[in-house]
Amino acid sequence: MNKMSVIRSTGWLNKVPEVMLSFWIIKIMSTTVGETGADFLAVNAGWGQGVTRMVMAALLAAALFTQLRTRRYTPWIYWLTVVLVSVVGTQITDLLTDDLGISLYVSTSVFSVALAAIFFVWYRVERTLSIHDIVTCSRELFYWAAILCTFALGTAAGDLATEALGLGFTWGAVAFGGLIGATYAAWRMGGNAVLTFWIGYILTRPFGAALGDLLTQAKTYGGLGIGAMWTSALFISVIVMLVAVAQFGMNTSRSAQATE
Repeated sequence: MNKMSVIRSTGWLNKVPEVMLSFWIIKIMSTTVGETGADFLAVNAGWGQGVTRMVMAALLAAALFTQLRTRRYTPWIYWLTVVLVSVVGTQITDLLTDDLGISLYVSTSVFSVALAAIFFVWYRVERTLSIHDIVTCSRELFYWAAILCTFALGTAAGDLATEALGLGFTWGAVAFGGLIGATYAAWRMGGNAVLTFWIGYILTRPFGAALGDLLTQAKTYGGLGIGAMWTSALFISVIVMLVAVAQFGMNTSRSAQATE
């Protein structure tokens, strides 16, 4: 069964956005919001870790349910789900590290194995890991399982690099940014598009986490001292603006097609 026959049988169009510059900007900012937003709600807003986890998990479940019920990519639904996955992924790692005392070395290894297992089963079942072919329910479930795992893995790997290995926030952001640049260069030189996409996607999480800590943490701890509230507000504003532009463009395109 080819791609077009799958689309005809399910009535779905691809459920994820095209990978352009705006995609990566929103992705990186959503990862930073996951780091700073969770900290703001749990600490600054006084919700505490337990309440924050329950509320964010419930919101993610509602957003994911809405996303799964759509038949095509809808920018505001998709990116709301990504932001909430980022927050929940951060909280999963924080739960393991802070509450259960599990080493970052262990959690990073476990999430790496879990992600590899998801990719293995996904490929065995669907024969593709391309995000350009998310046109069935099973593929979308695999996709979101992988996304959640990448956020949890990225948080653990970022904390491992900046804290346990002592890179600090600045050098952590530089290191992961450099790896992202190297991945992009590999793709430009003819590297496998699916492989380089997923490597880049994974790396943006620790990069966003290190960037978030750099911006929010006090200067005495190596940060810039901007604070979680202002960093989250700034990044959410940019995300909303970019998603609104994408949503407007899609609505305009659909209206034009309807009148043809």
